[in-house]
Amino acid sequence: MRPKLTKHTSIQSFKNYYWLKTELQTFCRENGISVTGSKPEIADRIEEFLKTGEIKSPIRKPNVKRNIQLLEELSLDTVITENHRCSQSVRAFFKTVIPKFHFSTYIQNYFKNNIGKTYRDVVDAWYEEEERKKAPTYTKKIAPQFEYNQFTRDFFADPKNRGKSRTDAIEAWKKIKKLPGGNKYVSDNEC
Repeated sequence: MRPKLTKHTSIQSFKNYYWLKTELQTFCRENGISVTGSKPEIADRIEEFLKTGEIKSPIRKPNVKRNIQLLEELSLDTVITENHRCSQSVRAFFKTVIPKFHFSTYIQNYFKNNIGKTYRDVVDAWYEEEERKKAPTYTKKIAPQFEYNQFTRDFFADPKNRGKSRTDAIEAWKKIKKLPGGNKYVSDNEC
């Protein structure tokens, strides 16, 4: 059975089990740890706390450059900087160029991984991704923090689960997340 997350939980137990982001945030609030950031960032702070008893502050990116960029007019020649932020003003700009634009995971990662390129390159990347989506073999990449989504995708991809329902997948997920170890779907699991 899955243990309760307390300040006495061992590192190995913490790493061995699946925790909801809300559970991690509750633990943080109870122990004076910041609850901001992504699930992996919060888990990293908890792991540090369990190892050392020290409270690790979230990494804050300086916003000086970001504020300067907001003041300048956005254009296709705007350069992606280290402090780029997918803000409402950036979204509004891209909607003037791409009416169906939204910040997909692919585009957010494009911004993170292409510092120095321009918004014109982002537009090209958007249309290239839209073309890739049309291919019958296209599958959207699932970010690591979305373990449940990846589990259910893998569950339904397994030929032995043909004809099974979402309820079956959820039951399999509930079983595996209570067990120690990884939360990845493995065909040999008794689902």
